Amino acid sequence: MIYNKDEYKVKFYCNSENNKSDVYDYIEKLNNKVQTKIYKYIEYLRINNGYLEEPYSKHIIGKIRELRIDFGKSRNRLFYFVFIGKKIILLHAFLKKTSKTPIKEIDKALNNYKDVINNPNLYE
Repeated sequence: MIYNKDEYKVKFYCNSENNKSDVYDYIEKLNNKVQTKIYKYIEYLRINNGYLEEPYSKHIIGKIRELRIDFGKSRNRLFYFVFIGKKIILLHAFLKKTSKTPIKEIDKALNNYKDVINNPNLYE
């Protein structure tokens, strides 16, 4: 896809140690219908400059927000934040199984956020 320089871009968080994206791997393991819906929501997020109202998105902590994609009984969640240079970084993805967001999932997103902040050149 060709982006206009004024448009936001979506980037998958990659671990600075092994250059692996757990978010991308998570999405690719899902069935095609769920993947399609997730990528549709990601594109919707991009078109709206990284900000969607509830029920599509929810503030979690600091600059981190949660993209909420429900499909049937599965509740997929993608943590993201808007980074310098009009970039939306997808930090962490998981299947939500409880009513409250697990602290361990938030901690993973926070650690990935810190990794991005400490290695901004990886997201140019």
